[in-house]
Amino acid sequence: MIESDRELSAMVQELWDNDINRLTPGKDYRISLQGKAGDSMANDNNDGAGYPLFTPNRVPVFVCAAFISLLDNYESDTGEPEIVTPEEVAENHKFLDSIIQTPTMKIAHKYLVEKHLSPADDTQFKEQLYRIWFELYARRGSSRPDSSGFEHVFVGETRGRRTVIGFHNWIQLYLQEKLGHIDYKGYSVTANSPQPDENKHILALQFSWKNGIKPKGSIFIGVSPEFEFALYTLCFLSSPNERVKVQFSFYDVEIVCHHYNQKHIGTTYPVLLKYQQPA
Repeated sequence: MIESDRELSAMVQELWDNDINRLTPGKDYRISLQGKAGDSMANDNNDGAGYPLFTPNRVPVFVCAAFISLLDNYESDTGEPEIVTPEEVAENHKFLDSIIQTPTMKIAHKYLVEKHLSPADDTQFKEQLYRIWFELYARRGSSRPDSSGFEHVFVGETRGRRTVIGFHNWIQLYLQEKLGHIDYKGYSVTANSPQPDENKHILALQFSWKNGIKPKGSIFIGVSPEFEFALYTLCFLSSPNERVKVQFSFYDVEIVCHHYNQKHIGTTYPVLLKYQQPA
């Protein structure tokens, strides 16, 4: 591991240790992994799961209310221009107001200021976050602004109404599954990846949504929105690489973070490499 990744790993560990709204597997929520998903989703014979993924007992409430209010603000199909209303802009700002007060975002902000990557002023920092996450841009195949980092990562999009792209957030997955819009197909695993664990916080999976398919997705489970927001913002601003390896808690993880025009997040998500053995 190179030195810059070691420094980032230490920061991610600090974020993890201060994620006060993270839920506990088996206590605050339960997932049912069931079977391994098939290699394709051409038919339902590849469905490795006959039941939903989630059986949560509760959903985190602190930042979550402001977060959940954003999830219905988008047109899911790329190519369809987004119309952002004043009410939606206000909801974006309310979410940022909430999130920058959390321990994880305060830690991330302090680090980014020390590295001269973010302004120290909270208002200016919020403007930077808004540009990275909420400013619209035209995704591939579109001539008009139809996407944002937040929509892609936390809400999910469809391409041609057939393929699901993005959609890397467990709260959105849970809420959409609860509404009957998600059909969980099973977990994904390769010869080089560890077997999934219902008591761990990262999962590769396959599912369908809005008649579209997500052949393989990767998400954190049970973590707070502010942890993911802080982690992905750190990786976007501090690492020139679009794939960075970090170690924290029980996990060796590669954070994929693709930039769009160096100003916006194109996509970002975790890839579990292996579990760390307890010391």
